[in-house]
Amino acid sequence: MGKRFAGAWNRAVAGEQVSETHVTFLDVQTMLDALSPRRLDLLRHVRQHGAGNVRELSQALKRDYKNVHQDVAMLEAAGLLQRDGRKLTAPWDELQASVSLMAAS
Repeated sequence: MGKRFAGAWNRAVAGEQVSETHVTFLDVQTMLDALSPRRLDLLRHVRQHGAGNVRELSQALKRDYKNVHQDVAMLEAAGLLQRDGRKLTAPWDELQASVSLMAAS
């Protein structure tokens, strides 16, 4: 995370336009829990079709409203879904994962 910040900082100082968004999970298990198959389906649907609200999304996905609401709340908290009023968006074309095999220092 620090390397990404330093790289972006150096590019900005050099006059380059920098626009990056990163979501960082503290460990692999947290990431896997957050990005369950159902949540990935939800993100794909919102990216491709948008969603006027959670109820509309739950109906489109043919899933229980309460479960979709919980998934939306978690994905919003992680920064993977964005909300404008009630409308939901997923403005990302792709998600990339990077797992370090080096010991934490």
